[in-house]
Amino acid sequence: MMSKLSQEQLNNGVICSSAGNHAQGVALSARKLGCDAIIVMPVTTPEIKWRSVERLGATVILKGDSYDEAQSYAKLRCQEEGRTFIPPFDHPDIIAGQGTVGMEIVHQLQGPLHAIFVPVGGGGLIAGIAAYVKRVRPEVKIIGVEPSDANAMALSLCHGQRVMLKHAGGFANGVAVKVVGKETFRLCQNFVDGIVLVSQDAICASIKDMFEENRNIPEPSGALALAGAEAYCKYYGLKGETVVAISSGANMNFDTLRLVAELPDVGRKPEAVLATFLPEEQGSFKKFAELFGRMNITGFKHICDSHGKEALVLHRYSKSHTTLSVNTSFLYRVIVS
Repeated sequence: MMSKLSQEQLNNGVICSSAGNHAQGVALSARKLGCDAIIVMPVTTPEIKWRSVERLGATVILKGDSYDEAQSYAKLRCQEEGRTFIPPFDHPDIIAGQGTVGMEIVHQLQGPLHAIFVPVGGGGLIAGIAAYVKRVRPEVKIIGVEPSDANAMALSLCHGQRVMLKHAGGFANGVAVKVVGKETFRLCQNFVDGIVLVSQDAICASIKDMFEENRNIPEPSGALALAGAEAYCKYYGLKGETVVAISSGANMNFDTLRLVAELPDVGRKPEAVLATFLPEEQGSFKKFAELFGRMNITGFKHICDSHGKEALVLHRYSKSHTTLSVNTSFLYRVIVS
């Protein structure tokens, strides 16, 4: 899209809103074209992402708690300053550019291919890939993957019209979009075979799988398609078939690593996280622990509310052992808000 801009448009500069990958693409294109670029990103964007954009020479503005708020601000600045808005997904040229990922897959993989799994935010990547692949390899399934708490495309396809979420979960922040694009939705209606929804735990398990197999650490958005492919293959008992999962995003924020490290076993089911509310009074936790007997509790986290009337206890239960007894002297940790 940016290569088609006139010299006057380039002189006036460009602006975009993005949660990560699109921002870096616009910043790199602007540098190559000698164009000034402003990138608006949500305040929740990991530092590693917006720092990468700054290193490419663009001006980064952190605005809004979600992508949609960042987009509204970017469009306002676009009108005030006469810049060209470069949309992250809902534009034919953007969709076509993202569709070249599908072209690469088809050119590089000549043999049988059962399905391509694509992470879905606003829908640009999957719309472009589906439009191309269904033209040249119509037998290949195109499966989108969304977090279960950011499922705008799944709901839109189900209801036959675009659905706006009240809230989009931010764990996989690269796809945390409340409403998909008009053109991307139209293309997905025509060419996409289905959507797989995955949990946060399943995403963490796939991050762990990728790290253990090749020592790469994708961000949650980057592991999304892999989690969907694993869930799909398990559900349908798929064996001996070739599938492709697109890992789009390697900007893992260091602060996220601790959470990711805690949840893979929950995603693979050998562990479960249970939550219990109990009165915040002397002896209540001891009684609570006694009720569990010799169940294999591998950890407790005790969170007391600011009024001190009630506590939330999160406890991890492992299915792999049956003999470990609860020892509150070292498993009990207090966090006072």
